[in-house]
Amino acid sequence: MAGSSFGKIFQVSTWGESHGLGLGVVVQGCPPGIVLDEAILQKALDKRKPGKGNTSTRRKEPDKAEILSGVFEGVTTGTPISIMIRNQDARSRDYHKNAAVFRPGHGDITYQAKYGIRDWRGGGRASARETAARVAAGAVAQAFLDIHGITIKSMTLALGGVSIEKINIDPDANNLQCPDSAGFEKMEARIAQVKRQGDSLGGVVEVTACNVPSGLGDPVFDKLDADIAKALMSIGAVKALEIGAGCRAATLTGYENNDPITREGFGSNNSGGILAGISNGEDIVARVHVKPIPSISKSQQTVDENGNETILSTTGRHDISAIPRINPVCRAMLALVIADHLLRQKCLQ
Repeated sequence: MAGSSFGKIFQVSTWGESHGLGLGVVVQGCPPGIVLDEAILQKALDKRKPGKGNTSTRRKEPDKAEILSGVFEGVTTGTPISIMIRNQDARSRDYHKNAAVFRPGHGDITYQAKYGIRDWRGGGRASARETAARVAAGAVAQAFLDIHGITIKSMTLALGGVSIEKINIDPDANNLQCPDSAGFEKMEARIAQVKRQGDSLGGVVEVTACNVPSGLGDPVFDKLDADIAKALMSIGAVKALEIGAGCRAATLTGYENNDPITREGFGSNNSGGILAGISNGEDIVARVHVKPIPSISKSQQTVDENGNETILSTTGRHDISAIPRINPVCRAMLALVIADHLLRQKCLQ
């Protein structure tokens, strides 16, 4: 299957399906001597795993990471790192009755068109469960970035049309990764309302990389922001991306949008830490706009594999929103991009 690998020097290849025996990732290009063990991977995976919070599926997966290769006595060896995460709570029977029906909003119909076959058990490779492998790979990348003092953080800016008004708490203080205490309460109420209606919600997540050195990024087609866009847009639920001022830049004048330059650095960060596709030393700031989860219990119009029209109401265990579990996925993908470009830059030195 083409398209399952990402990166040029720090390269990852994910594998596996939602309802198969498991899923995992092979990481190539990680330098030797990086401190890494399963506990480090588990800390990252625990932030993404299902079954936590009122937006999450009731599927209970421990998401226990197993390092199969590439690590010896607690450090990387420079050889390919293989990581496996076994599926332990898949219930394929929930999907059997609608196996021949295309679910609106899902990749069922496009996978069928491309391959002539599809895994109807939870969507197979198209399932959000694939992102567990990305988070494991991102933890490896972050272990490398830690040596360089580069940190990555994220927070939920909006959920179901409810936006934060101010930042007054640590995003880790609640299960939605919301930095606004009043906004969190409004989001919780919105979730409860939509859950009763059998529907789902989208939202907006901001992810930031701090202490990134200037000079990362390769013009013209491998711009740092272009690779970040590809990385974050490759997450299944992401439908739009902004960097820095993003869409707001289109409403500004050049004078308003340009970041003043002083001896001490930049006076603002409308660029989102990237100029001409190259990092400028400021925080790299990106925002992803996430669509609602397509699996809903509300009745929807669709067709089956024979073209017969039918009505579908999705049953089973599904998230109400990809938020907050998409937060660690966004952090992982940004870590992979920064790690790859950092290694590319080292090749020039």
